[in-house]
Amino acid sequence: MKDDDIERPSAMKIRQSIQDAMTSSLPDKKFSEENIDLVELDIQLDNLDWNFHNFRILNLTDIHLGQWINPEYLDELVDYVNTLNVDIITLTGDYFSYVMEGYEESLKNSFKKLKAAYGKFGVLGNHDHWMNASKIREIFKASDIVDLSNDVYTFEKDGEFLNLAGVDSCTVCADNLDEVLVKLRKNTPSILLAHEPDFAKESSQTKRFDLQISGHSHGGQFIIPKFETTPFRGPNSTKYPVGLYKVGDMIQYTSKGLGTNSFRIRINCKPEITIITLKTKNKQRIEIE
Repeated sequence: MKDDDIERPSAMKIRQSIQDAMTSSLPDKKFSEENIDLVELDIQLDNLDWNFHNFRILNLTDIHLGQWINPEYLDELVDYVNTLNVDIITLTGDYFSYVMEGYEESLKNSFKKLKAAYGKFGVLGNHDHWMNASKIREIFKASDIVDLSNDVYTFEKDGEFLNLAGVDSCTVCADNLDEVLVKLRKNTPSILLAHEPDFAKESSQTKRFDLQISGHSHGGQFIIPKFETTPFRGPNSTKYPVGLYKVGDMIQYTSKGLGTNSFRIRINCKPEITIITLKTKNKQRIEIE
């Protein structure tokens, strides 16, 4: 699908005209560790081999660079991420909101700095298609980020395997799950990156994925205390708007993301960096001599 074929929001030009002014007026433009929710989860996967036990995945999503999050903030956030000692970094879309011009180099430079033992992997969100998907993919390539849009990357350690797959944004009908399934290594634990969390309804029905990681919703930007859910749910994030879910046999995790869209307000809903540590259910053989 070409960028010219994507239906863009009618209010985009209006939002573009005011975004820079709003962002430049921010009183706090620096990253602060205290203002981030570092969510750490242990997730067990069926048939995960011991070589991938304690495999650490750090997910960043919904940066929306240029709208509330500025280049200086992102650069400092990346420095913090690089202290967290993870195996891979995953990126699940919406890197810009309504303006790219003037921010492309900043995103590329920050993404280049990201470090993970086994690499960096990403998919696109709806805003990325509304802006310019081709430019995002160029930034990925220049930053050594593997573009997993409708694609699969299989890790191998001493003859044991783990699939990491991705789908492009379903909001703009760029997803192609059939293409992913053809490439997916069979009888192998599989993780899916999908920008929109409600894609879990479709991906779970294949019974080929153990875990889906998503963003898109920003956690609704308001989480009801004690209930840990949100009343504010947009398209493709109505069913699984924030946190951990079981969808059929698959686990779905929806991050609150880093940036916000339109309104900066977050109530009981801090920006999030997620670290998922994979755990095996298999018993370990102990050789007795």
